[in-house]
Amino acid sequence: MASVGELMGNVKESVRTCGGLFELTEKRNVLSSAFAGILFAIGWWCIIDVAVTNPAEGEFHHAYHVVGVVSTIAFIMINMVSNGQIRGEGFSDGFLGQRGARIWLFLGFLLGFSALIAATWILFQTYVVGSGPGPVPNNDKWPGVGLFLQNLFIFLAALVYKFGRTDEMM
Repeated sequence: MASVGELMGNVKESVRTCGGLFELTEKRNVLSSAFAGILFAIGWWCIIDVAVTNPAEGEFHHAYHVVGVVSTIAFIMINMVSNGQIRGEGFSDGFLGQRGARIWLFLGFLLGFSALIAATWILFQTYVVGSGPGPVPNNDKWPGVGLFLQNLFIFLAALVYKFGRTDEMM
């Protein structure tokens, strides 16, 4: 009879290798990139659905798309600098060096959080409370929820893509 420790070791090894199919540690960059891409696509899919189902300006103000664009720019900014550049490894020259990389990452996170806060604000002001620019027909809250989900999924994709990959395998 196997002990509990041996069984847990076997379970951990099985989970780590997905039943022996492949090593997860070897595929970490691929899996995290694919998962981030799926999250990013789901985010844009939500807002495309909102735009298709609510084409009138009174149902979904077209200026709200700017929030998603800002979130996408934040995704790009967050992932433009590697973790090695943030730590100061291999990025000693340049205009600002490590400090510039950290400022760029901070501005990217600032834009990402700002877009998420703006989407939350639009959701509650326009679609929950109803004091936004014009009445919401049929009391439909999906446009606000879709805008919020778009920005949430894009921000989560940025986090997964930034911190899910390792620099050693690149």
